[in-house]
Amino acid sequence: MSLTKKKKSGGQRLTRAYRTKRRTRDLDQIFEDLQPVNLTKLVMPTEDPDLPGLGQHYCIECSRHFIDAHTLTQHRRTKDHKKRVKALRETPYSQKEAEAAAGLFTDNGPGRSTKPGDFPTLTPGKPTVSPPPPTAAGAAMDLA
Repeated sequence: MSLTKKKKSGGQRLTRAYRTKRRTRDLDQIFEDLQPVNLTKLVMPTEDPDLPGLGQHYCIECSRHFIDAHTLTQHRRTKDHKKRVKALRETPYSQKEAEAAAGLFTDNGPGRSTKPGDFPTLTPGKPTVSPPPPTAAGAAMDLA
């Protein structure tokens, strides 16, 4: 038998509650909220008696409701809010970028041109591809 006892771990039944109690929205979700299409719903909210301040004082960047306008203005001066705003200035990492990094992207080749001179024409009596221009080495060989 060992002289040292194994420490028992406890408190696992409440970890889910603690983990979800202060759950905030992810940056990509908030970035979608800041788009002009979705922003109108968040700027002019309807009164909800279940939310703090009836849902009228909402910080979009942090996705938090506040009880009054004074508390919201104090929150906007905090370091946490400023860090969140700075993080939202960048475009969030998307699933498309993750797939491209893993090599799972569609390669459509070089971009297509719509200029008429870029494509070879099939006219009778003329070559489809023009010969390469003469170089200085090729011109010297013709003279010799």
